[in-house]
Amino acid sequence: MKCSGQEVAVGRSIRRAFRRAATACAWLALAIGLTSCQPGTKSGAEPKILFTQVPASDPGNQIEQDVMEGTVSGAKPGQRLVLYSKTGGRWWLQPILSAPFTPIAPDGVWRNETHLGTDYGVLLVDPGYRPVAVMDQLPPPGHGVAATAESAGQQKSSSYFVNFSGFTWRVRKQASNRGGSLNPYNPENVYVDKAGVLHMRILKRDDKWTASEINLTQSLGYGTYSFIVDDISKLDPSVAFGIFTWDYSTNHETNREFDITISRWGDPQDKNAEFVLQPTIAATNSARFMAPAGKLKLTIIWEAGQLTMIAARVSSSGDGPVVFKHVFTSEVPAPGLESMRMTLFPYKKPNEKTFSLQSPAEVCIDRFEYLP
Repeated sequence: MKCSGQEVAVGRSIRRAFRRAATACAWLALAIGLTSCQPGTKSGAEPKILFTQVPASDPGNQIEQDVMEGTVSGAKPGQRLVLYSKTGGRWWLQPILSAPFTPIAPDGVWRNETHLGTDYGVLLVDPGYRPVAVMDQLPPPGHGVAATAESAGQQKSSSYFVNFSGFTWRVRKQASNRGGSLNPYNPENVYVDKAGVLHMRILKRDDKWTASEINLTQSLGYGTYSFIVDDISKLDPSVAFGIFTWDYSTNHETNREFDITISRWGDPQDKNAEFVLQPTIAATNSARFMAPAGKLKLTIIWEAGQLTMIAARVSSSGDGPVVFKHVFTSEVPAPGLESMRMTLFPYKKPNEKTFSLQSPAEVCIDRFEYLP
């Protein structure tokens, strides 16, 4: 039985429709296959590096350091950052050759020290990437580099600085959890008076206690560090004054930290001072003592394999009798890119909800000396 002309036309239309549908499905399947199999295709957003702080522009200062920081989005697990500063038209690895990587915090924030230059660069790199110490230009993405960013140095650093005892010190403005509680820092809590005395204060601002901290802008390494400190015996039991080292650049567990701390850690009956070599899990790495009233000279003698800490009275004629001395000979760190720091903050015990401090606090440091 033959179909009528109308039926034939309808049949052809149906077949053409089926062919078009089949062709479209084939192209769709091919596109999906290519997309899923094509190497290097990324399912997420492209990684991006942003700067939140850029140091000042300097034609080439291999002594002074400043903080470079920012954020990263779209980074993959295991990726790290490599920092560079530009001097003499070339890019130099930062902060030091032995510690070339800058970690990315869980919130995407990154931060590290850098020597000053005219420009600053950052690479987001894959695990296993080997940074080049010096190069003429930053590499584009590819071959282990996921993203790059660079910025000219600022006319003036956004860091705060004070000059004290012939050295430049950076004043902290970022909050920290030193002492176990999050403490905001305010640069206005720190100043040097006309007599050259450094003042560090804890002051209440916007109904919150704000702390003080400063650090040297250069790493001095082995040597003798001395601090002449006014009477600290009457500090509130919940106040802590510390002299310590810290190294941003290292992955070492303790960040090359050792401390002289004046604090009763919230207990009025406790001794008010201690010498510490981190980590404190070893009983031999901490020694507590009573710091007396009056001026004190607090000294750290850092040598290869040995760390000596001394508290001595200060008399009108010079150094007075030694109050306490301790020598550490185990787990003493070697120098890296650490800097000497001073901090003053309120302390809160882990079971306390609020700070018990009722009044502002202040520590005055008359003089700092360093001898290689």
